Order: sequence, then structure tokens, then C-alpha cells
Amino acid sequence: MTNLYQDTADPPVARQQLISERRSDVIIVGGGITGLSTALHLAEAGIAVALLEAHVVGWGASGRNGGQVNPGLKADPDDVEKRHGADLGGRMNSLSGQAPGFVFDLIQRLKIECEARRNGTLRAATSPRQALRLRSTAAQLSRRGAPVEILEGEALAQATGTQRYALALLDHRGGDLNPLRYARGLAAAARAAGAELHEESRALRLQSQGRLWQVSTAGGSISAPRVVLATNGYTDGLWPGLKKTIIPVFGAMGASARLSEAAARSILPGRSVLYEIGAITHYYRVDAGQRLLFGGRGPMREVSDAAAIKHLLAYAQRLWPAIGPLTWTHAWGGQLAMTTDHYPHVHEPQPGVSICLGYNGRGVAMATVMGALLAARIASPSAPFDMPITAMRGIPFHAFWRTGVRAAIARGRLIDWLGF
Repeated sequence: MTNLYQDTADPPVARQQLISERRSDVIIVGGGITGLSTALHLAEAGIAVALLEAHVVGWGASGRNGGQVNPGLKADPDDVEKRHGADLGGRMNSLSGQAPGFVFDLIQRLKIECEARRNGTLRAATSPRQALRLRSTAAQLSRRGAPVEILEGEALAQATGTQRYALALLDHRGGDLNPLRYARGLAAAARAAGAELHEESRALRLQSQGRLWQVSTAGGSISAPRVVLATNGYTDGLWPGLKKTIIPVFGAMGASARLSEAAARSILPGRSVLYEIGAITHYYRVDAGQRLLFGGRGPMREVSDAAAIKHLLAYAQRLWPAIGPLTWTHAWGGQLAMTTDHYPHVHEPQPGVSICLGYNGRGVAMATVMGALLAARIASPSAPFDMPITAMRGIPFHAFWRTGVRAAIARGRLIDWLGF
């Protein structure tokens, strides 16, 4: 079995490895959505930019995720403003809330063919306590003018096709897309705007050379006064200590064969995407090819076979028992970057170095808008920045992250089972 997106996306353009010594205005390390969006917006501003990707663009979580384009940060709007203040917190809420609109407008402007649909996001509660939290979230969003509504009872059962949920919040700003096609579309647009994209060009060393930074690969090097590190869940030791600031968590996805017409009418008939708000979330959608795409926590490794995610696929079957057994044609997974406070992290550890990572499962929308934000900051350093720029802080006992993740998953499943 393989990644469905790889089987359905347009072929990638010919790969261009770095095989020379070059100069640029900005070097980007990482060819996921953050790096590609940054490269695109820099190139459109007339700034010379070169991007280095160890594999191919969209290789990591950017091309393997659930394809959900969801609004907002993980924390509720009131909590964001309490933690970061009314001014910055308000701008963070506005930025993250408008992020899906930014994505869909960008897709339209660039004419990216990626199955984009803006049919809304459902946040679903599986217990009465979670339902109370969702009502509070809905009230906070409504006060800020967000187009949200509460679904419950028969309306919720009709919207989801299952009796599983106590309540759901429908946010009309959200939607979905094919993430690999989107990443490749961003790459094509960035190239067309003048960005250099070098694939199969792993950054092996980053060093200061006076006012320049030099990034070296096996085939060459690039020097520039600015560097952006956008490596997210696959962050390595290129910048000392950065790997210890995030926790890589493995997500997993399964894709069904094309659903029957009856099943397609019963599962999310409005074609909103859905994610559960429990400690251990499940998320799913019916894609443009009428397949059910179902995701959640996978084993602590890459997966390529449905047997590795039996627990996920069995849960999907329990949600819609009337449709009969589903045939799963694809299974895949990959690493996401989680932060301990569940906010994206932006760092500027030395002059000329910008780092952005840690989307906590909200990467499609937030990575796109953060790329534009980073590009704007590079073009105009004195301009307001709508996210906090923080010092790097390593996570204690990071060497035991696998044990910690397993314990957190077990605890989360217990919490969800108890209905908290």
C-alpha cells in the first residue's frame, strides 16, 4: 500500500539537485508548506531565494496529512488573548482564523489544481464535558464574528452520518484539499516567480561567514545573509538544540476504495471535514474521488500497510456500521511536530536566522500563512509580526520522547474513555 496522494497527484517536475557554489538573498531549508510558501512570497516580492529539500517537495507531513484546512489555533480565542495579551493575542486569533481564507484565495490566484473545497470544519465532541467546552468555544468565536454554528441531535446525525457525537461546532471558514497536489502547486508557482528549488539536497552544515550564512550539501553550498529553517517534524541537528524543542508525533491515514453512492450520501454529506476534540483525536473527510480518508494516532513509526492501523480502521467501521465492511486501498503515515504549549514556534536565535515549526496538526492553513508572514518580515523587518517570537527552549528529558509520547497516548485514551 502507498500514500493515496502520491497515486493521484500530478507527477513532480524534474528534480534539480544543488551541484554548485551559489549566492542568494535568502536560503530556506525545508520543502514543506512553510518553506514553499516563504519561497513563493519572497520571490513574488523580488527577493532572490534558494530552497533546499532533502527529499522532494511535499515529502514530509505537508504531503501526507489529512488534507484538512482548519481555522484557528489549538487554544480557544479567550485563552490566546489571556496568554499573549489583547493586542498580540487578538492579532494571533485574526491571523489563524483567516488562514483558511488565505489558502483558498492563494489557490484561486495561482490556479493550483488540488481538489480544494471550502465546505467547513466540524469539531466534534464525544462526551458531555467536551460538548460544554465546544459551546464555550462557539460563543468565543461568535463574539469575534466567526461564521460558526452548533449542531446537535438529528441535525448532527444527518451532518455526520453517525450517532457517535454529543455536539459539534461547524466553522464555515474551513475546508479541504489534496495536500501533495497543493505543495507541488506552491512549488511550481514559486519556481515561476523566480525561486530556486533544489531537491535531493540535504542541508548538512550551516555556518556563519561574517555577515553571510552558508548552507552546505553533498553537492555544493549556498551563501546568503538570511536563512529560514522550516523543517518541522523532520527537524534534525542542523541548528544546535532545535530538535529538542519539538516532539515528533506519528500520524497515520487510511484511504478507502471509492464509496458506494449510498455510503457517500451518508458520510459527511455536506463534505465538511471533521476532527474530534478528544485527547486522542480522529479526523476524516470524504475526498473529491469519493473515498473516505480516515486519520489519527499511528504506531511510533512510518506505516505503509492497513494492518499497522487496525485500531483506526476498526473505529471508522464502528462509526458507520450500516454501510458494511469498507475496503482500504491505501495506508500511510508520517511525523508531525508538536510543541508543549501547542502553539507554533517562531525563533530568531541569531541575526539573519528565522525558524518556524510546530503546527500541532494545523499545518496546511497555518504553515501557508506563516510562510507569507516570514517573507514579509524578511522584506520589512520593522513591520508588525502577528505571532510571538520566542527563545528556543529544549524539552526536559527529550531523549525519552518516544516513551513520553506512548505514555501521553495511553493517558489520553483513558481520559477520552472516562468522558473528560
